[in-house]
Amino acid sequence: MTTTTLHPDHADHFAPEGLLTRGTVIVVPGRGETPATYARFGRRLAADAYRVRVVDLPRSGDEAEAGSAASLDAFAARLEEAVEGTSGPDGVARPLVVVGSDAGAAAVAALLAREQDDPVRPDGVVLAGLPGTAAGAVETWDEELDARTSCPTHRGVLTNDAEVRRGSLSDPVPDAVLDAAYESASGVPALLLVGDADPLADREGLARTAKSLPRARLSVVRGAHHDVLNDLQHRSVAAEVVAFLETLRDGLVPLITVESSAW
Repeated sequence: MTTTTLHPDHADHFAPEGLLTRGTVIVVPGRGETPATYARFGRRLAADAYRVRVVDLPRSGDEAEAGSAASLDAFAARLEEAVEGTSGPDGVARPLVVVGSDAGAAAVAALLAREQDDPVRPDGVVLAGLPGTAAGAVETWDEELDARTSCPTHRGVLTNDAEVRRGSLSDPVPDAVLDAAYESASGVPALLLVGDADPLADREGLARTAKSLPRARLSVVRGAHHDVLNDLQHRSVAAEVVAFLETLRDGLVPLITVESSAW
């Protein structure tokens, strides 16, 4: 059985006792979200023997959202601290994968786009719900929920969490961050996830970015909205993430290929 511990600025999810930890996953939430937003996702990855830490994205107006070199340095330092906090007796379990959602995905991608070596260089990244340049303004909480998800459980998690910042989904992601994210040429293996019902996505931009990256996969989730990691399809999405983690462990050689199928 997995265990979870909550801290003021992060949440930890541990693999079941007795299992060898297969890798480390750092999750960076998006606008308005908290570590609690990803409790279900974190527990699911932990059940597959991955060590998961969900951090808190810097608040609007903080350095890490400014898009400057100094802000990315601060964000890199924050990730380094998170990674070091997962270290066990044998160090940090590899592969190390950073999962970003929404503005968290943009920040992770912008960090990787830098040519300089950062203290934390992951073995792979998952960019989920990478937003487009449009702010996607929503006027009411119900409209924001509709843009995020159709999953009643996830809607309840967001609504009942007093720390969730309502209306923040309308806050624009800095152009410098988005430009760096979409123009990245990073060679770090990347899984891009987007819902085909995501009103904030730039599907054409994502397709171009996926094709320009040397080692990337773009997976489109049928019927999913902006919170693609937590929408109704969360089981299938988590399975796609785990498949990526397992493939990464094997040098990006797929463990399963479909030879024949009726669907």
